[in-house]
Amino acid sequence: MVRGIRGATTVEENNADEILTATLRLFKEMEAANTYRPDDISHVLITVTEDLNAAFPAGALRKLEGYDLVPVMCAREIPVPGSLEKCIRVMMTVNTEKRPEEIKHIYLEKAVTLRPDLSLTKNANIR
Repeated sequence: MVRGIRGATTVEENNADEILTATLRLFKEMEAANTYRPDDISHVLITVTEDLNAAFPAGALRKLEGYDLVPVMCAREIPVPGSLEKCIRVMMTVNTEKRPEEIKHIYLEKAVTLRPDLSLTKNANIR
């Protein structure tokens, strides 16, 4: 079965190191919470808000062993007035036997406000 796993995080500044570090943390937490392997991933779509342009967040995925063949694309999020700033969102499509209610979506930092109903913040995923 193909399922989507959502994740999002925010950064404080538009700089490459912060964007890559935050994205790497998000990917690691998504993988730990959902126990998939790189071979299970169909593709990954990453969006960023228009105030983030110092780095391609997809570069963080390339730092993880085994992810070199995973198709990844970055895009710009729709700039809705009043929406969360400096936000990195991930939609990962994976092959899994898990039911929808077993998928753990990961929202970190200020991104917990996007989907508090799906967030694992109650399990200490926010610092």
